[in-house]
Amino acid sequence: MPVTHRLLAIAVAALWGVNFLAIHASLDQFPPLLLGALRFGLLAIPTVLFVPRPAVRLRWLLGYGLGFGTLQFVGLNLGMAAGFPPGLASLVLQASAPFTVVLGALLLHERIGRRRALGIMVAILGLAVVGVSRAQAAPVIPFLLVLFGALGWAFGNLASRLAAPDNPLHLTLWMSVVPPLPMLALSLVVEGPEAITTAIATSFQPDAAGAWLGLAYTIVLATVVGSGVWVWLMARHAAGTVAPFSMLVPVFGMTAAWLALGEVPTPVELLGGLLVVGGVLAGSRAGGVRAQTQGPAPVGVTG
Repeated sequence: MPVTHRLLAIAVAALWGVNFLAIHASLDQFPPLLLGALRFGLLAIPTVLFVPRPAVRLRWLLGYGLGFGTLQFVGLNLGMAAGFPPGLASLVLQASAPFTVVLGALLLHERIGRRRALGIMVAILGLAVVGVSRAQAAPVIPFLLVLFGALGWAFGNLASRLAAPDNPLHLTLWMSVVPPLPMLALSLVVEGPEAITTAIATSFQPDAAGAWLGLAYTIVLATVVGSGVWVWLMARHAAGTVAPFSMLVPVFGMTAAWLALGEVPTPVELLGGLLVVGGVLAGSRAGGVRAQTQGPAPVGVTG
């Protein structure tokens, strides 16, 4: 893998890591479910107009959109809105990797080798360490919501793998067509029309500029640019060569949160983070899950 391509992979990980700060900024203005509807709605419009629909079965496109787009960001946005730290969220979302392997074994009857199973157990141990640490310092519900988001990402991974698209980027973009309506419906029920109207009406005031900048970052840099470069790299190198660079996402995410927000993980959380990253990395070197690397991270990247 040339040095320039390695630098591109690192740059994508940085874009995805910083994206958690962008989501944090947007949540200061928009309710979490409305934010998800806006994010994907604004991306869906140009996608439908200018991007060819991928030649995949509709059920896998819907499954990818509901898992990766809807469930992941319902959990992530609600968890962060409830107070879960952005940097730590970038770490907990890495649970999507062991979730994907386990669901692949349960639903698709895929084989889990010894080394991959060991990696899964180490990653789960790390998540348990982080969860116990958070439970001692703050309510555990936000942690569980972000973990639910990682589970949604894993279901999306299985759907994207079964879709087997010729152009993964087109599938990623068309996935954005699925979440806006269910997320808007959830927003109307959970957050209410008044909260939605107030958020939109006040979003054009000067002090809401950061929320729109965060949303623009998420859509343009994290999703379109980040995913585009990632798919370009995946088309030129083996998945096992590119995938480990995604482990840099929580490194950049936690570093950015420390620099921008003064978010300092406890020693126990750092230990849990090392276990999660180490376990996921060990599992990916044992063969990995290609679908895990095809979509954007957490945005996010997922977050």
